[in-house]
Amino acid sequence: MKAGAAGKPATAARHATEALRLLGWPGGEPSAPALAARLLLTLAHAEAEQGRTDRGLELLDRAETLADLADVGTVLQQRGLLLLRRGEIDAALKLLDAAVPVLQEHGEPTVLARTLLNRGVVHLTAGRVRLARADLRQCRDLAGTHGLDLLAAKAEHNLGYCALADGDVPTALQTFDTAADALRRLHADGFLAISMLDRGRALLGAGLDTAAAEELDQSIELLTRHRLSQDLGEAELARAQAALGSGDLTAAALWSGRARARFTRRRNRAWAALAASLQVRVDLAAAARIPAGAEPAQDAPHPPETTTAARRKLLAVARQATRLAATLRDLGLRHDAGGAELLALRARIAAGDTPTAEQRVAARRVLPADVPLDTRLLRRLTRAELHRADGRPRPALNELHKGLATLQEHRRRFGSLELQSSVAALGADLGTFGLDISWSLGPPSLVFNWSERSRAQSFRTRSVLPPQDPQVADALAELRQLRRAVRLAELEGRPEPLLRARCAELEQGIRRQGWWAADTEEGHGAATDAEVLAELARAGRCMVTYLVRRDRLHALVLACGTITSVELGAYALVAESVRRLLSDLDTAADRRLPPKLAAVVRASAERQAATLDQALIAPVRAALSTHDVILVPTRQLAVLPWGLLPSLRGRPVSVAPSASVWLAARTADRTATTGAPLLVAGPDLLHADAEIDAIAALYPRGRVLRGAAATATDVLAGMDAARVVHVAAHGHHDTQNVLFSRLELDDGPLLAYELQRLGTAPGQVVLSACDVGRAVVRAGDELVGFTAALLHAGTANVVASVARIPDELGPKVMAHYHRAVATGVSPARALADLPEATPFVCFGAG
Repeated sequence: MKAGAAGKPATAARHATEALRLLGWPGGEPSAPALAARLLLTLAHAEAEQGRTDRGLELLDRAETLADLADVGTVLQQRGLLLLRRGEIDAALKLLDAAVPVLQEHGEPTVLARTLLNRGVVHLTAGRVRLARADLRQCRDLAGTHGLDLLAAKAEHNLGYCALADGDVPTALQTFDTAADALRRLHADGFLAISMLDRGRALLGAGLDTAAAEELDQSIELLTRHRLSQDLGEAELARAQAALGSGDLTAAALWSGRARARFTRRRNRAWAALAASLQVRVDLAAAARIPAGAEPAQDAPHPPETTTAARRKLLAVARQATRLAATLRDLGLRHDAGGAELLALRARIAAGDTPTAEQRVAARRVLPADVPLDTRLLRRLTRAELHRADGRPRPALNELHKGLATLQEHRRRFGSLELQSSVAALGADLGTFGLDISWSLGPPSLVFNWSERSRAQSFRTRSVLPPQDPQVADALAELRQLRRAVRLAELEGRPEPLLRARCAELEQGIRRQGWWAADTEEGHGAATDAEVLAELARAGRCMVTYLVRRDRLHALVLACGTITSVELGAYALVAESVRRLLSDLDTAADRRLPPKLAAVVRASAERQAATLDQALIAPVRAALSTHDVILVPTRQLAVLPWGLLPSLRGRPVSVAPSASVWLAARTADRTATTGAPLLVAGPDLLHADAEIDAIAALYPRGRVLRGAAATATDVLAGMDAARVVHVAAHGHHDTQNVLFSRLELDDGPLLAYELQRLGTAPGQVVLSACDVGRAVVRAGDELVGFTAALLHAGTANVVASVARIPDELGPKVMAHYHRAVATGVSPARALADLPEATPFVCFGAG
C-alpha cells in the first residue's frame, strides 16, 4: 500500500500479488477474506495505474465478494474511479454517489475524503459548480480534521477552479495561493508545480501578464525538476502568451519555440500546432514594427511603406501562416485554422501586397456561432486593414467600430473573465488602428469620439464578481467549464458534439434571461463630443484628452464649444520624466534621508515637474484660459501628480480615465448619497488618530472606526452609501496583481476588488494612504487599482496620493481639505487651495 501511495504501481502490484498467494489466492478461497479484499483493492489500483484498467475492474469484482461492510464503500469508490479512466462519467458518478453514504457510515475518513474529492472533480468537469463546491468543501474540512493535509490542499486548489468558473478571479487567485502555501509546507513539489501553473493561467486570463510570467517561471522550474513533460510544455506556451501580452517579443519567441519543440518530441501534433500559431503571431508583430527612421507621414491615408527586409519577413510569415492553417484544419482545429488564415492575410497586407480574391476569403467567410471571441475580433481587424489597403477608410472604421461593439457586448454579457491577454491586445489594436484612421480623415471631433469609444471600456461594465441571480451564475459557471472541456477534447481529437450542443443551449438560455453585467450610469455607449462639450459649458470647465499615436503624444483640448488638436512631442521622453518624478517623490518621503540629500532630491523633483509642465501644459495653456481643468490621461500619465506642475498649482484639476467616466461621475455627484460620513484610522500609522480627530469635529454625524473597530468588514459596510469616507491607513499598490491593491486595516487588508460588493458607492472617498492612488494602465488605457475600483463602483470623487507622502503631512493638509469640503467647496478646488503642493490627485467629477 505504501508503494502505491508513493506512486510506484509496479512495486505495489508485486507486493500485493505475493501477499495474496500467501493467503491462498488465486486457486482457492483466501484464508483471510477481509485482508484479501484490501489487497485486491490495492492490486486493482496498481493495475489501473499501469494502464490495465479492465484487469483492475476484474479484480474489483472479486474484491466485492470478499469485502466486509467497512470495505464495501471503498470497492464502490475504486470502481467509480476506474470507470472515470474509461470516460464513463455517468456510470462512475452513480458509483461515487453510492459510495459516499456507505463510507460516511462505515468507511475510513481517508477513503471518504478521496471519494468526495474525486466526485467534486467530476462535478466540476461537467460544469456542476455548486455541487462540486459542496463536495470539495466537505473533503477539505474532513481532511483537515483528520490530518490529511495533502488531500485538504488538493480540495482547496479545486475550490479555486470553482471560483474561476464562477467568474470570481480574485477569490480564485486567493484560493490558489492558500493551496500553494499548504503544498509548500508539505514539500509536495509535483502538485505545487501544477498549482502554480493553474494560478499563472488565471493571472493570464485576468490580463495580469507580468504577474502571470513570474508565477509561470516558478512553475516551469518545478515542472522541469519533476519531468512533467506535457504540463511543462503547456506552462511554456502560457509563458509565451504572457510575454506577448506584455510586449516582450523576444521572450515570446523563445518560450513558444521551446513549447513547440517539446510538444513535437512528444508527438503531440495539436499542441505543437498551437505553439506554432503563437510563433506566427510573434513573428508578425516583430516584422510589422515600423523600422527606426521610417516613420510615416502623420496624415498618410494608406498603411506605411515597409523596408525591403521587413517586406521579406512579412511575406515569409504569410507563407508560414498559410501552411499552419492547413495543418490546423487537418487536425480538426477549424477555428484555429481560420485564425491562421487571417494572420496570413494581415501579413500580406502589412507587406504592401494586394491579396488575391482567394486569399481574401478568410476575411469574408461567414463565421459560425461558436467561433471564439479572439477570432471574431481578429476578423474585424483584418477586414478593416483590407478596406484601408484598398483606399476605403470609412468602411475600415466601420469594421473597427463593430469589433469594439462585439468586445463590449461580450463584457456585458459574460463579464471580464474571458477577456484574456490575446483578446485585450486585439481590443487595443482595434482602438489604435481606429485612432490612426480617424486622424487621417480629419476633424478633431472624429478623433475624440473614436478615442472615447476605444478607451477604458471596462468602466462601462461592473463585472469581476459573479452575478447575484443563482440561475444565471450557475449557467455562466457551467458554460465556462464546458468551454474548457470542449477545447481540451478538440486538442485530443474528440469532437464531443453533446458538449458543444450543451454550450449552445446555455448561451441561448443566458440570452433569453436577458442578463447583462450591470452597466454604469452612462449606459454602455461612449460619450460623444457634443455631450461632453455641453456638460463642460454647464460646469464652466475645459478638458484635455491626451493620446499617443505612433509614439507621439497629442492633446485634444475641449474648450468654449470647440475641440483643438495639439501635438506635444515624443511620448517616451514624457513617460521617463513621470517615472523620475515619482521616484524622487517616494525618496523624498523617507524620514531617514539626510537633509542635504533630501534637498537634492526635492530639487530634482521640481526640475522634473517643470519639464513635464513644459511638455504637457505649456502648449495648451492659452486654450485653458482660467477654467477648472478635467484631464483624461493616457498610459504613464495616469499616475502623474498633476497638481505639482507649476502651471496647474492653485488651479482646480480633476483626472478621469475617459470623458465618459467623467460624465458618469458628474451624474453621481449631482445625486450624491447622504449617508453618514465614515472616518477610519488604520493600524500602525503614526499620525492616523490625530488626523481623524482633526476631521471628526467637521462631521458631527460621522462614524469613527479606529483600533480594533477598524476592520475590513466594518469599513466596507460603513462605506456603503456614505456621503464622505476618509481613510487614514497604510495602503499598498500591488503592481504585479492590481486586483489586490489594498488598505491595511486591523483584521487584514481591504482589497480593491471587494469594493464591487458595495450596494451603493460612497459619494466621495479620501485615501490618506501611501501611494494607493497609483494604478496600472493596461491595453486600451484600462486603469486598474484601488482608485479605479472606487470609480468603477460609482464613486463620484476619489482623492488619493499617487506617490508616498511623509507621515506628518497627512493631518496638516487633510484638516485643511475637509474644512473646505464641509463648507461646500468642490474636492478639486479644496485640493488646489491646500497651503502646500502635494501628490494628492482628485479623480472623477472634480
